[in-house]
Amino acid sequence: MSGIEGKVVAITGASSGIGEATALLLAERGARLVLGARRSERLAELVGRIAAAGSVAVRIRTDVTRREDLKALVALAVERFGRLDVLVGNAGVGTISPLDDLRVEEWDHMVDVNVKGVLHGIGAALPVFRAQGSGHFVTTASTAAFRVVPAMAVYAGTKFAVRAICEGLRQEAGGALRVTTVSPGPIATDFAEASTNSRVRAEITAMRDRLAIPPDAIARAIAFAIEQPAEVDVNEVVVRPTAQG
Repeated sequence: MSGIEGKVVAITGASSGIGEATALLLAERGARLVLGARRSERLAELVGRIAAAGSVAVRIRTDVTRREDLKALVALAVERFGRLDVLVGNAGVGTISPLDDLRVEEWDHMVDVNVKGVLHGIGAALPVFRAQGSGHFVTTASTAAFRVVPAMAVYAGTKFAVRAICEGLRQEAGGALRVTTVSPGPIATDFAEASTNSRVRAEITAMRDRLAIPPDAIARAIAFAIEQPAEVDVNEVVVRPTAQG
């Protein structure tokens, strides 16, 4: 028995990248999964792969900007499995551009997904965790939560906010709940494609191609935090490529 086997884990942003890698790893280690993402077809394909491998997963279309979607994700976990042990808040967006571009709608969208999406997850899961007397929030931030660079002001601002919110949650959680923030550096995903500034997109793509590490590196960090004994709370994990300066 691992510290993951049998746990009910909900994951947002589960249809690709870090979310997909985390779902596959936790399924392999015996977790029962509740997967949420906006891309329903990709989500259905992932659930099919997990089921074909003999593990258990259910899915629901989830847009983290909608509070009711997070409530539905948590409710599905309780309805199907009787509880929720872990909420992995992984959904995020990085529409990176210089402030002079004035892409204000993209700024708003990053705040809605990266910050409000995390809060919606906390709002949905916290009452369930309190009622159970146990629960674990695992949230994906970024190394941009530690360092601001040009073109990433708003994105970094959202990730600084995520770290602050999760640290506040940790301090308020008490002895029964665990709170983990995982901050990845460059990861081999389609993150760069979100940028509508062609120069920035090319720079991020070049950096990814030069030094990015695979999403399952982050999945292993998430699994490490989850599998610890109940009295051990891994609060922050930063995972960078060795080659990153």
